[in-house]
Amino acid sequence: MWPTVLIALQIVTHVICHEDAATTPKPKKVLETVMNPAYIPAEEKHGSYWKKSAASTLKSKLKEKTNKNKARNGILFIGDGMSLATVMAARTYAGQLDRGLGEENILEFEKFPVTGLARTYCLDAQVPDSACTATSYLTGVKTKYGVIGLDGNVTRGSCHSQLHKGNWAPSIGQWAIENGLDVGLVTTTRVTHASPAGMYAHVSERNWESDVDVPAECLTLGCRDIAYQLVMDNPGRQFKVILGGGRREFLPNVTGFGNNTGKRVDGVDLTELWHVDKLQKNVSHQYVTDRLELLKVYNSDDLPEYLLGLFNTDHMAYHLKAEDEPTLEEMVEVAIKMLSRNPKGYFLFVEGGRIDHAHHDSLAYLALDETVEYAKAVRKARSLTDESETLIVVSSDHAHTMTVAGYPSRGNDILGVVDTTNGGDGRPYTTISYANGKAASIDTDGLRVDVTKEKGFTERSLDYAYPSLVPLDSETHGGEDVAVFALGPWQHLFTASYDQSVVPHLMAYAMCLTDDQHQNCHQPERLTEAASSAVSVYPYQLLLAQAVISIISCLL
Repeated sequence: MWPTVLIALQIVTHVICHEDAATTPKPKKVLETVMNPAYIPAEEKHGSYWKKSAASTLKSKLKEKTNKNKARNGILFIGDGMSLATVMAARTYAGQLDRGLGEENILEFEKFPVTGLARTYCLDAQVPDSACTATSYLTGVKTKYGVIGLDGNVTRGSCHSQLHKGNWAPSIGQWAIENGLDVGLVTTTRVTHASPAGMYAHVSERNWESDVDVPAECLTLGCRDIAYQLVMDNPGRQFKVILGGGRREFLPNVTGFGNNTGKRVDGVDLTELWHVDKLQKNVSHQYVTDRLELLKVYNSDDLPEYLLGLFNTDHMAYHLKAEDEPTLEEMVEVAIKMLSRNPKGYFLFVEGGRIDHAHHDSLAYLALDETVEYAKAVRKARSLTDESETLIVVSSDHAHTMTVAGYPSRGNDILGVVDTTNGGDGRPYTTISYANGKAASIDTDGLRVDVTKEKGFTERSLDYAYPSLVPLDSETHGGEDVAVFALGPWQHLFTASYDQSVVPHLMAYAMCLTDDQHQNCHQPERLTEAASSAVSVYPYQLLLAQAVISIISCLL
């Protein structure tokens, strides 16, 4: 009996899942491709499902209310190199990790109610780099390729134009500090790299991360490297939280530092100068270099006022390769806990920077995983904040040349080959590919590479580079617009299409950081947890004091 039932079930399953497969001829053209998904959810086959889904979305949209509160806190997340194609591929990858089809999955920031598009070009470049874009989304000023924190009057690599303060473009981090807010930055790159440097540096050459990188004549003129500016100049020295990689940029290139030997040739240990600066200010502070030390800070009953964490000599390791390093999610959680103590609020910059690095090496697997980790950090920030008073903006600095193409069936492995057809040369091809990059698409025999015969591909190696059409030493950025996702006070401002340089101005308006202020900019400050405790302990004393003040006022 049971074998008969089992065979019957198999036949029914085949009919449901492959109802047209036997009768559909093999396609002669690409557009005649026949899909072959493992399954299609039964409910999705009925039009009523999609109508109900649309009705639910509409109902949710109609319930949305315009939030014009003062944004006491602002968090800007940048997924470096997180193109829209990367978002789609990462959401699919994450869904397939959870054993779903993948395409229906949604990353945390995709749940935000408002989305816009930002144009990313530099003043002198059609396709931007991370320096000019950081200047754009952090200072609100577009500038030239390779330049950070300076306007378009500079010449790249010119010390004279760097020293002229009239060319300086202060960041939203500086605007926040000037308004009494606390500021922090978190990144998975070196903290001196282009994106985080946009928070504090004014430099005509993005590669001047340490003094050894700066030409001697520029050092003589007084041009300072990026690491020096972070530790010794405002606003960097005022940041309450600095977490990321790049320890080598701060340490001297001398013996005696073990594995921490740095690059600096001026003999200066900037981590020590950071310590001295905080001692002179008479403020509590801590410097940490690994995950355990950071978690000890987080679990401490007495948080320091300032925290510096440098977890790698270079960029932090990719999530799938990391050892003894905190995740981006963990760093964000620590940063928010640190910054939330200020009753006036805070501004936090967070970068998932290694998405970009993986793309530059055509390492699609790592790029997608880094994007998923980035989404986890966004989810953590959302869970720790109140959207009635915290504005969270999620975006990217620029795109990449990675594409998702080829008409694969739904549920097909996003990192695999297209399942429905081969190329015109009879060889399989990957759903993901790059327009240019390190891995050539043409084999030594003059034919296109057959990825299914490459061990790195079949074994899903982290270091497998996906095929690229144009061979280059490094895959390039893409010039298309990037998405902007917004949640919180004044989120409605972020819809439509605009230059990337508009982003910090919109955030600053919501947070009341400029002279152009809305009607809710003078809301009373929120009490910190300590202050709230004091009020609850001494209610009668406070009421009595208020009564006495009222009587005196009347008598006067």
